[in-house]
Amino acid sequence: MDELDLALVNALQLDPRGSWARLARPLGVDAATLSRRWARLRASGEAWVTCYVGPSQIPYGAFALVEVGCAPGRNQAIAEQIAADRCAITVEHTTGGRDLLLTVTATDIGGLSAYVLNRLGAIDGVTFTRTHLSHRLHREASRWRLDSLDQDQRRHLERGDGADGEPRALRDEETAILFALGADGRRSHASLAAELGMSEARVRRALSAMLSSGRAVMRCEVAHRLAGWRVTGMLWLRVPPPRLEIVADSVATMRETRLVCSVAGHANLMANIWVHGLDELAAFQTRLVSRFPEVDIVEQFVTLKWVKRLGHMLDGEGRSIGFVSLDPRAPAVQ
Repeated sequence: MDELDLALVNALQLDPRGSWARLARPLGVDAATLSRRWARLRASGEAWVTCYVGPSQIPYGAFALVEVGCAPGRNQAIAEQIAADRCAITVEHTTGGRDLLLTVTATDIGGLSAYVLNRLGAIDGVTFTRTHLSHRLHREASRWRLDSLDQDQRRHLERGDGADGEPRALRDEETAILFALGADGRRSHASLAAELGMSEARVRRALSAMLSSGRAVMRCEVAHRLAGWRVTGMLWLRVPPPRLEIVADSVATMRETRLVCSVAGHANLMANIWVHGLDELAAFQTRLVSRFPEVDIVEQFVTLKWVKRLGHMLDGEGRSIGFVSLDPRAPAVQ
């Protein structure tokens, strides 16, 4: 990916549905050029925009990290089988004490339990599962940036974080719009209206309200390895409970972190890290324990391959090669 590709992705991270005219000026190119660039990036799977349920819509016990062990030779087949599940948000092959790591969501803790016990536990070749319930999301990955733009360019493109309005439960029509935007978050209001049998004005109002209140989240994703982020991984941290909130919120501001959440377990804080190389991962850990000597790094691991991220199926370089619509209401046994 060249410099303009990366700048365009960075711009869309700041304003995922921004018009080409709005994005063109700070990037110093014309709107037609950006439109053509984006068409190529999306067609090749190198970058895409998706839409998904905001954290305010996920009750306690309905979001978890699940470690999965696999019998020898069964890793890939099991990963592909799980990736087809609509409540499995991400699927990763990892190093360390598990073969796969999943992020899973459901409507409540009962639905999550049913998925782990009745679905994952019944798959041929799964040797164990280990579930970590999350009780607070400190950083959500839509806030992560490539930083390919300078400060002035970012200032022209930044929008609010989605904190306006009451984060009430999604209505059925809003959920339909959200699902329709999962594969392509830049679909036009007219296209959505035609598919869903709604007026264009109604779609526009509903989507604007969802995004401004944080009930729905837009994210521009990129094929991480092609963009230079060769190493992705996870740190499992143990923090003294009185210090958990302070440490978690601070870790969430660190440049390398994509996702930070508190979990119930021996390790009570998880941080997903993206870096350019293993040396940067080691440097991040050194910086972390220097800033917070009370933190123990219980385990670290590296993702060998992403199979699925936020519903998008990925190849070895991180390109999107397919999409499975996410739905936490999907039945546990499929």
